[in-house]
Formats: sequence, C-alpha cells, structure tokens
Amino acid sequence: MKIVVGQGSCGLAAGAGKVYEAIEQRLVPGVELGITGCIGMCYLEPIVDLYEGETLVKRLVRVNADNAEAIVAAAQSGDLSGVADIAITADDESFLTQQTRIALRNCGVIDPTSIDAYIAKGGYEALQKVLGGMTPEGVIDEIKVSGLAGRGGAGFPTWFKWNAARQSPGEEKYLICNADEGDPGAFMDRAVIESDPHTLIEGMLIGAYAIGAIEAVVYVRAEYPLAIVRLENAMAQARERGYLGKNIMGSGFSCDMRIKAGAGAFVCGEETALIESLEGKRGMPRLKPPFPAAAGYWMKPSNINNVETFANVAWILRNGGEKFASMGTENSKGTKVFALTGKIKRGGLVEIPMGKTLREVIYDIGGGIRDDKEFKAVQLGGPSGGCVPAHLLDTIIDYRALGATGAIMGSGGMVVMDANTCMVGMAKFFLDFTAKESCGKCVHCRLGTKRMLEILTRITEGEGKEGDVELLEELCLGIKDGALCGLGQTAPNPVLTTIKYFRDEYDAHIREKRCPAKYCRSLVKYTIDPEKCVGCSACSKKCPAEAITGERKKPFTIDRDKCVGCGSCMATCKFGAISAE
Repeated sequence: MKIVVGQGSCGLAAGAGKVYEAIEQRLVPGVELGITGCIGMCYLEPIVDLYEGETLVKRLVRVNADNAEAIVAAAQSGDLSGVADIAITADDESFLTQQTRIALRNCGVIDPTSIDAYIAKGGYEALQKVLGGMTPEGVIDEIKVSGLAGRGGAGFPTWFKWNAARQSPGEEKYLICNADEGDPGAFMDRAVIESDPHTLIEGMLIGAYAIGAIEAVVYVRAEYPLAIVRLENAMAQARERGYLGKNIMGSGFSCDMRIKAGAGAFVCGEETALIESLEGKRGMPRLKPPFPAAAGYWMKPSNINNVETFANVAWILRNGGEKFASMGTENSKGTKVFALTGKIKRGGLVEIPMGKTLREVIYDIGGGIRDDKEFKAVQLGGPSGGCVPAHLLDTIIDYRALGATGAIMGSGGMVVMDANTCMVGMAKFFLDFTAKESCGKCVHCRLGTKRMLEILTRITEGEGKEGDVELLEELCLGIKDGALCGLGQTAPNPVLTTIKYFRDEYDAHIREKRCPAKYCRSLVKYTIDPEKCVGCSACSKKCPAEAITGERKKPFTIDRDKCVGCGSCMATCKFGAISAE
C-alpha cells in the first residue's frame, strides 16, 4: 500500500510537512510514501490518502504527526480500523463528488514533481496529437468549437485572441501566461501550478504552436515560492524528455519557456501592465489599441491567457471541443474553478460546470454558512467584482447572468459573508485595496479611488453626512468612464453593488450613527448588564483602554468616552453580561 501526503501550500500551512516527516521516520518495508498537491478540500488539511495500486482505498483528514504510527500500521496490514477516527466522512466526500474537474483533473491525484505521473494520466498526448498532424488553424478551430473563454476575468473568447496573434505579421511572437493572481481570497492558479505544473506547460505549448510563438513566459507572483519551484522542476523535466525546447518531439516546432517572478503589484494582472513589467519597466497599463496581439511583448505579436485557461487546453484537444462545449450554458461553456472562502463551512477549490447556481455551490458543495448563521452576500470577482445578496442566490453562474447582478465572475474568487458582515466596511476594504494598488497613471483611478476611500472611512467612523452616498455614486461612474485600465474601471463595483443592495446599511451609518452588523468600532457601544455581571474583573483586565472599572464581586461599568470599541470585553466575558448595540 502507498501513503500519499497532500503537500500544496494549504496542506503545508496546516502541518503536512511534519506529518510527512513523522510517517517517513516510521516507514516499514512494503509501504511506499509519496506526495501530491492540493485536492481542493483545504478545510480538511492535512490530508493523507492510502492507495492500493492506482485505487484510492481511504482518505484521512485533519491528520497530525501523532497519527503517523497508526497510518503506517494501517498501510502495512490493510486493517483500517486504527485510522477510522480520522477517515473522511461521507458528507465531506460529497464536496468532491458534486464537482466536474477538468482544469483540476490531476490536482491532489498525481505527484506534481514527477513527469511520469503526469504522463501516466495521459499527459502530453494532446501535444503529440497536435504536433503529429494538426495545423495551427486546426488547433484554433478546435478551441473555437469548445467555446473556451479566458478564465482570468474578462471571459474573452480564447480562439479569437489566438487567431489575432496568429494572423499578426512577423516571425517573432510570444505566448505569456498570467499567473499574477492578486485578488484577495483567490488561489486557483497557485493550486494548479503547485499540483499539476505539466498541464500548464502542455497547454501553453499547444497555444504557442497555434499562434507561432518562439518563446513562452509564465509571469507568476513571487509570493508563490512553492509554485515557482515546482514549475521550474517541471520545465526541466519537459526539456529532458524533449517536450520543451528545440525540435519538440521531432516535429520541427521549437519553443522554450521561462518564469518571470512578479513583485506582487495587483495592476500587473492587467495584460499591458504585465508586459511592461516583463520588459523591466514599472508595471503600468498601456493605451489600447494597439492590442498585445499586434504589439505586445517588445512590441511583437503576443498572446496572454491565465493559468486556468491553459489548464483546460490539453483536455480539450484530447477529448474534443464539442465535449467541452456540451457542459455549461449557451453563452458560457465548460467548467469554472472557484476559490470558496469566507464564512463558509467547507472552504477550498471548487470546479463546476457553468450553469449551476450560487446556492448550489455555497450550500450543496460548500456546506452552508459557518455556525449556521444567516447568509448575507457573496463577493464575486474580488476588488473588481461585486456583492450578490441573499435574494439572488439562485442566480446561475455564467458571464451574462452574474454581470446582470452588477458583479463579475472574475478569476474565480468567491467570498461568502454572513449576517455579521458590515457591507459598508466590506466596500471600504476593497476600496482600500484598489486605492493602494492603483499604479497612479490616470487621474480618475489615482485620485478617484482615494476620494471614495475617504468618504467610506468617514461613514464607518460615524462622520458620514447626507449626500455622501450620492457623491459616491457620482465618483463611481466617473472613475468607470475615465480610468485607463480594468483596475480603475472595475474598482467602483463593490461600492455600487453594496449601495444597490444594502442601501439601508449606508443610511443607518449616516443617519443613525449605527452599524447594523455591529462591526464598525466607532459606531458600536458596549454595555454591561448589572444583573448578569458577577464582578470577576476579567473584562477590565483585558480592556486595552482601561475603560472598564469596578469592584470585585460587584457589577462593573464601561466608560464610553474611553471605550475604543475593540470588543475584547465581550469576547472575554463568560457570563454573557456584555452586549453590543
């Protein structure tokens, strides 16, 4: 039997490295030990799988180093009773069984450090098929039939971009992968690179052949060190096997690949800013046209897609564009990967066919809201997206339907919020992010987001005034119309959608000086119920502002003039004597 330890970033952060070491120290003859990437069930990490040959026998979850001896014993004897307490439940297994995995098909299944593991799953067969008899135009036609749209956020038809680059004059062309995943709460690209790097390489090589590129570049954020290490290893293996470099597989097609580590600027997710950074310049967007397909990297024809887009390519070429197009909706084909985070019971990576509803993803796959609290909203598309409220939970997931709500699909971030989330505070959070990440090139984005953030900050601090909401809306429309790139054009979305669906919360903050979610410190007042207070003094010891006074075994009181609204007192009280209002 073989023991396989999940070692994606999520697993390692949860202690998978220590689990691996503990198992390795206790390993016995007849039992193998290996690693895999992220299966997507991040909320259950560390995860250990037991295999008999190629068959998964048992999945063990929330494993720690103390379980190592029992795991090795179970693998040696085949008796799994000793690990029954850490075995995955049927309810948690449904997290995966309700998904359709294409981009994530090998994630958490194969060893990401082994090219042989990838080849055993049909790896590089699509590249062999393409180079063995398909024309570049034939490849582009197959992608067109599939209906694959860019998964980086815009949803632009992949075949169209490839065809534009193909038809642009010039022999020097470039293929670029945008792995600069900057949305808060998004980690799809990281997981694919860490868990299945060869699928990215194969997809990019097919794209390079289609457009006639001589070089391929993966622009990945430097904050993904494990992804970079595994991708570098995969590239070296591909070169050694003849899948990368000169005269690939004896076909006459040559293309090499390299990695560029970005410095983490969110604006470099915009394709022209990314190109500027690749050229060694400050990451700032260019005016379009010309588009990258005509004048991109070094002003040569270039094509840019994100990791998830390329991760679908080999599957499409192996199985046919029609099969991919048979999934999804009329205007949004195939599957989409989402990073499900926030106040959700089962957080992790989810890949579903387009057309499922938000409710199905959040409640059926994600298990619903943590602590069974009331669902309030889901943020889609990160700082560029919007908040979808509870009454729109049955909205289907496709580009057009989500766009109609005021949100966007984006790269796939899906942040779930419960009743304790302040929507004004949420809008402020995203505006703070975009204002800081603005490159400053255009006035509308540089100053407009700053002014919006100032207004939102004033509102959350109890200093909002009549007309602030209308001023926010006016600024939003001005920024959308005047900003140069997608960062500025979409920055107002979180504000516009929260105003649209949660206007009552803005009014409560401004007119009543009250935060309905009891989140904004300046608007929350804490009181001690003298009938419930036992005078233990725990709250006064925890108060950083020394605002709580009293005598032992007698009710304590809070000086509201000194109170900073941190909530430490209420979190400390074991008797329910402190409340927020």
